[in-house]
Amino acid sequence: MTTLARPVDGATTEQLDFQVEGLDCTKEATLIRRELAGCAGICDISFHVIEGRMTVDVDRSQCGPDDVTAAVARLGMKAQPWTPAADESAAPPTASFWEQHERHLLVGTSGAALAGALAWHGIEMGQLTAPFTAHDLGGAGLEPIVLVLFVTAIAGGLFHSAPAALRSLARLRPDMNALVLVSVVGAVTLGEWAEAGTLAFLYGLSGLIENWNALRARKAIGSLIRISPAMASVIHGDHEHRVTVDRVAVGAHVRVRPGERVPCDGVVIAGSSYVDQALVTGESAPAWKTADDTVFAGTVNGHGVLELRTTRAASDTTLARIIRMVGESHHHRAQSERFIDTFARHYTPLMFVVAAAVGAVPPLLFGGAWDFWFYQAMLILLISCPCGLAISTPVTIAAGLAAAARRGVLIKGGVHLESLARVRAFAFDKTGVITEGEPEVRELRPVGGRSESDVLSRLLAIELRSEHPLSRAIVRYARDHAVEAPDLTNFTAVEGRGAEATVDGEDFWVGSARFAREKLGRNELPRELAELPDADRTVVICGVGAEPWAVVTLSDPVRPEASQAVSRLDAQGIRPVLLTGDNQVTANSVAARVGLSDVRAELLPEDKAAAIADLRARHGVTAMAGDGINDSPALVASSVGIALGNNATDLAVESADIVLMRPDLRLLPFLVDHARRARTRIIENIALALGAKALFLIVMAFGAATLWMAIAADMGASLLVTFNGLRMLRQPRDPTDGSAPANLATQDA
Repeated sequence: MTTLARPVDGATTEQLDFQVEGLDCTKEATLIRRELAGCAGICDISFHVIEGRMTVDVDRSQCGPDDVTAAVARLGMKAQPWTPAADESAAPPTASFWEQHERHLLVGTSGAALAGALAWHGIEMGQLTAPFTAHDLGGAGLEPIVLVLFVTAIAGGLFHSAPAALRSLARLRPDMNALVLVSVVGAVTLGEWAEAGTLAFLYGLSGLIENWNALRARKAIGSLIRISPAMASVIHGDHEHRVTVDRVAVGAHVRVRPGERVPCDGVVIAGSSYVDQALVTGESAPAWKTADDTVFAGTVNGHGVLELRTTRAASDTTLARIIRMVGESHHHRAQSERFIDTFARHYTPLMFVVAAAVGAVPPLLFGGAWDFWFYQAMLILLISCPCGLAISTPVTIAAGLAAAARRGVLIKGGVHLESLARVRAFAFDKTGVITEGEPEVRELRPVGGRSESDVLSRLLAIELRSEHPLSRAIVRYARDHAVEAPDLTNFTAVEGRGAEATVDGEDFWVGSARFAREKLGRNELPRELAELPDADRTVVICGVGAEPWAVVTLSDPVRPEASQAVSRLDAQGIRPVLLTGDNQVTANSVAARVGLSDVRAELLPEDKAAAIADLRARHGVTAMAGDGINDSPALVASSVGIALGNNATDLAVESADIVLMRPDLRLLPFLVDHARRARTRIIENIALALGAKALFLIVMAFGAATLWMAIAADMGASLLVTFNGLRMLRQPRDPTDGSAPANLATQDA
């Protein structure tokens, strides 16, 4: 078991990211992990094979970047600091022709030399199949030119893998490179020059194709994250200045011309235009933006001129956070990925032992022929390679995450995609999730003879400090009535209940009916407060001490797609549940309109978390969709937490495992289908990888297997699982465009 060091007390731990050339498969990741585990100060290592990226947590008092790059160099690979803005698909500008085309030239030379040797020797023997049917040729049985061509084919095919194979054998940690090298040497020893050359060429070709596949996947994933513009046009009075985006302050006045990218998140203060938001939200059609609308960094302005007031610094924009989250997603690996990595780490050395037993036991104990059983041992070595199995899960997970991101769904790691495929219960918050999240005040009813303006001014003072959608509605209502907010002190937000503060020397409070009962010191509300309006409205009560001042009723329309999303989840065999802090009457009314039968109302944040724990105990894997601060405990407690990122608070986005950049609930059943489709691909890939090995072993049992067939079978399995996994990259149908099929699970992504 690989053991990593713990940082010494008081030491500074730093996360370092590296681009690793040659990191195309999990076998390289395993080698690097083993090498770095022996270095002092290495606390944690994680890999994103598809991106060729390695993240190392180091104790800077013991280890630095140079130590990491030196350790990787000992394995014949090159590590350099990760540059997020770099295009991994492009060769370095200073790279020579050889560096850019080295693999192609070596594999091409190996293939040409092999073809020449086979043709020359076949003609000499009178038949082209002679090199594969004539055994025990030995070097003396070949024409010198044929021997040179076979050696050239072997050298070209093993140019990259032979040094790594020797290093792994020297460390007594054999890998696939060692398997192939031993088999090639064994074939040459037996005089099987044609098989040795074919084996070397096919292995070199498999490395080239593997590298190409990784490059293709990197291009596909890299296309999701386009870099924000480097410059912004900032307005100061009547002057416009071009400054770098990182110097644009929050609250700055920025102008965006037609065709330009929005430099920072902001709110439109002048102008109107269509904006292409596909990069951030996944929406296929441009969105119309006008005064007071939100725009995101990296989105493309249409034909109008927009003037914005920035709301976030460049380092904290929605796009920057997406880039960070995608970069960190490889830390949260799926359980199947971790299992296969562990399996492969112990499996390869075990197969070396099995092959050694097959090659030695029959000749020693039963008088078998050494050359025959040695040949069988090499066949076992080759077919035992776990590369196809090891790549089966990571490539599918990475492609699944990328495809979801194209639809404006950010999944923070493969473990969450895998969990989503097993969801059996789905909990929803009400306000901002089932409803639009932009309620409006319908009535403010003062009690005890107080004036509306007096009540409203105090409400404005306290609600200005809250992020809840109900608070924003009350603030808009107060602004419309032109009241001014008095000064307040000792403001306190009471999570899940309301807020209180000292206003004009009095302890003023505002919150839910449950909070009001606590403040009034009684189980029942006064009659004038208890006679509430119809059930579709939410009630907020305010007062001073044990004396109520007013009741405010608000309505929040239900999302038009909510009932469709709930019915789709129900059809998928998932139990939908409503969790809300609102009163039972309102909750029941909203639930009935969207088809929810399981309703739990008047819940505090800790009650929501407890409800999630109950759902997990009853049903198993449980997801939670929320958007508010009071949803954060439930999001963390759920198996999969989902935040509606367009309206969600920062805490909800950070607490969630998945973020919807568009608040469209139809994305939820789509996500479940997408996750289940990824799980199906993984199962298919594992079956393909193991099935290819089983088929070869059957052929081997009948004595018809050869070394080149073994490597071809292994390479074929690796290519099959890679291409099958990359099918997840194909653009999934947008479930919000009205043309989605009834069951996305049956759609071939």
